Amino acid sequence: MKNVTARQHNPFGFDAPCEPFVPGYGDANAHFHVIGDHPGIHGGAVSGVPFTGNAASERLQRALVTAGLLREAGDPPTVEKTYLSYLYMCGGDPPTETDYDDFEPLFDTELRAITAHVLLPVGERATRHVFANTTAEPTDSIDMDARHATEVVGSGWLVYPIKEPAEWTDDDETALVDALTALLETDYRREADLGRFMPGEDPYLVR
Repeated sequence: MKNVTARQHNPFGFDAPCEPFVPGYGDANAHFHVIGDHPGIHGGAVSGVPFTGNAASERLQRALVTAGLLREAGDPPTVEKTYLSYLYMCGGDPPTETDYDDFEPLFDTELRAITAHVLLPVGERATRHVFANTTAEPTDSIDMDARHATEVVGSGWLVYPIKEPAEWTDDDETALVDALTALLETDYRREADLGRFMPGEDPYLVR
């Protein structure tokens, strides 16, 4: 069996009928999944790695390094327990609603393949998608200023929405770093061991 977790760039071997294709990048056993909109907003069309190649993405990377979710910023960043990907994975023209719909099954497959403990949607569209599919939060009107760097408990995930980095104030950056730093000091996995109810000594962790 091929060990897909050893590969950081496109670890699941996804393919898409577009050019450039910017697949997910990072640790396939990630605890944290950073979810962007598309390469035209959050970068990566040149490098093929999400959240690279523009000032806003570089600022987000620096904040994640400071908070402890990335080891080093760069193109590509040095990752550990973090995965980066997009709702719509193609560069070029801005996606239409049909484009988002066409790629939704691919993204949702990736989301469940990673099964990170914490989801970090970047921007309003990614936050709306994550809220709709992993929480009971309303999605008709999302105030990203109010939601930024706050915890939302979902169905099997914790969610920390992130305001568009291009719109951050210094306070927004500090708020995100502080929230994630505090999160890392907690048992953010929130798993229960049901193995104690089963034969044998192996743990059976659920969330």
